[in-house]
Amino acid sequence: MSDLDRFVRQSPYSSPGRHADRLAALPGDVASLSAASRNVIAHYRAELPDLPEERRGEVDSRWLEAVLELDRERHPAGLDQPRPPEERVAGCCRDHSLLVVGALRQRGLPARTRIGFAHYLAAGWAADHVVVEHWSQGRWRRSDPELGPQRGFDEHDLPTGPEAPFETAAEAWLGWRAGDRDLSRYGVTPESGLCGPDFVRGYVVFEVAHRYGDEMLLWDGWGAIEEDPPDLALTDELARLLVAADAGDEGAEAELSARYREDERLHPGERVTTYSPYGLPPRVVRVGARGGRLRTG
Repeated sequence: MSDLDRFVRQSPYSSPGRHADRLAALPGDVASLSAASRNVIAHYRAELPDLPEERRGEVDSRWLEAVLELDRERHPAGLDQPRPPEERVAGCCRDHSLLVVGALRQRGLPARTRIGFAHYLAAGWAADHVVVEHWSQGRWRRSDPELGPQRGFDEHDLPTGPEAPFETAAEAWLGWRAGDRDLSRYGVTPESGLCGPDFVRGYVVFEVAHRYGDEMLLWDGWGAIEEDPPDLALTDELARLLVAADAGDEGAEAELSARYREDERLHPGERVTTYSPYGLPPRVVRVGARGGRLRTG
């Protein structure tokens, strides 16, 4: 299996399952798939701030198949047929990106989710965010499914490198370790308290997990994310390998992949702790054995 082949294979989270035909009926370009994701999913905080209590569990749908099932129950029409905003599935950037990644993988195209921080969603704030990367014309292209064409840059080919609008968690961490990032301005929202070095440290682990097909909810916790005290040397190593792999270092990619397989702290097992974005008590959730052999709701 080539390095790219692993990003074509569906994960348990990105697989559309019994709704594959609905996903396959969409146009295959990234812009159309992104528009469909915005049509099916509404951001629980930005677009559905008054979501009824009985619907708040939608944000924990986790599997693309479950998201598509919720949508089908309300809207049997095609995924690109307009849904009223209040009837869309409550989710977030992770879910928008997962739908696009699932659709691209379904079409045989390498794709993956990337975890990091957007510098374009709130002035003076690096907002935690998930975007899509897909392999096209010999390179990875970054795309933000939540955006329309109005930001002054191509939302389906985001610039990378210094001063890029989207910064990976690994880049942010290494910048802070080098003394040129203020991570107190990196996080969910300024008023949430979910920000700072430890928050970014956890997102480095999320970034590795998502890279290798464990596209967990952004409020899940396990292993290295919940270590107390945290292993900063491990975070440094993971961030270094991520940045090197992004730069095309095949050895770093192989080392990172092996480290993820072998270090039990890095990947979720059968259960994770899910922390509700609505402030509900944490729950231990069975997500399945490593590799997705178990799939329960």
